[in-house]
Amino acid sequence: MLDYRFIKDNLEAVKANIAARNMNADADLVVALFDKRTALVTELQALQTKRNDNAKAMKSKLSDDERTKLIDEGKAIKDEIAQAEAVLAKAEKELDEAGRLIPNMAHPDAPVGKEDKDNTEVKRVGTPTTFSFEPKDHVQLGEALDLIDFEAGTKVSGVKFYYLKNEAVFLEQALIMYALNILRKHGFTPFITPDIAKEEILYGIGFNPRGKESNVYNIEEEGTCLVATAEITLGGYHKDEILPKEKLPLLYCGLSHCFRREAGAAGQFSKGLYRVHQFNKLEMFVYCLPEQSDALHEQLRQIEEEIFTGLGIPFRVVDTCTGDLGAPAWRKWDLEAWMPGRNGGEWGEVTSTSNCTDFQARRLNVRYKDDDGKNKFVHMLNGTAIALSRAMIALLENCQQADGSIKIPAPLVPFCGFDVIKSRTL
Repeated sequence: MLDYRFIKDNLEAVKANIAARNMNADADLVVALFDKRTALVTELQALQTKRNDNAKAMKSKLSDDERTKLIDEGKAIKDEIAQAEAVLAKAEKELDEAGRLIPNMAHPDAPVGKEDKDNTEVKRVGTPTTFSFEPKDHVQLGEALDLIDFEAGTKVSGVKFYYLKNEAVFLEQALIMYALNILRKHGFTPFITPDIAKEEILYGIGFNPRGKESNVYNIEEEGTCLVATAEITLGGYHKDEILPKEKLPLLYCGLSHCFRREAGAAGQFSKGLYRVHQFNKLEMFVYCLPEQSDALHEQLRQIEEEIFTGLGIPFRVVDTCTGDLGAPAWRKWDLEAWMPGRNGGEWGEVTSTSNCTDFQARRLNVRYKDDDGKNKFVHMLNGTAIALSRAMIALLENCQQADGSIKIPAPLVPFCGFDVIKSRTL
């Protein structure tokens, strides 16, 4: 959430940012409601002063008539205050609802665009994998090697669900341990987080309700949701807290199941594991001082690069355009791995990392006490260490061999216990 005074003082810039993000939000309404609330607060304060004056007068030596008059005035003032408080509460609710729709400002260097094709490539590591044979996609490989069962997943749970089987189970666990050990080396505190969060936490993180376009699974009559990422649960961990300045930054990583409806994904490439309703993910999350966030954002990206470089998977880094940032992010980097089976060979997103500045902290009321004794909002950042379903795509497709087997990257072998997944047809 942006500061209301900031919106008022930078109205045209805020409106331009909303347009650049291709989002619907009414900054003019927020300013009008902010001014209305300010006026109502002033009116209430005047009434409270009047009440205090009345109470002070009651302590004087008074005649019966004077006391009666003051008592009647006090009752009238009390009624006025109650009415003013009700009007103010309604105005504050309206302001909060409108204000929460305003996205974070975007970094001045973020490319302006509407969708991922407008992202700007800034770096490549490795070159797209080539083969001396006709490569298979991960769906074909998963079926041939008896690693993934989409048919049973659909029968039991519905479309976009799946079973991992045989070596794929060990491979996923190996990817988790590989990434966890890298994060431990970098000083992250590991968590296994809840799969359910309160709606207020989702709103705080910036998962604004979007009707039929919402990707969130709501639990009816509970006021809770299945989490789409551990960003939600790690971001809510310090809600309404004042963090010791000397302990910042806090580096957390959370392993969680992730549930996504994938509503509105029609027309996007979603074959196999690329867009599914449930997957596992290891997420990085940072609480820090404002002056630390830019450097830490680079660190998160470098860790993501380290993970995929170690696996030997070609990838590129893109600077995410304004229309693809989402509401909370100031700036976001995406890592896109080469996927030989994706439309005959394409880059596909495997991780992202976002600097959300104080946008989420304002909504969740996470602060620190500065040297001047004032409570200020922290900056909050997130980054995918590894999303297991998409990492599996990249690994299977890039590491396939002519005989139909899969060569396991060396860093994973100690964790999974084998260096090759052999073809079932041999």
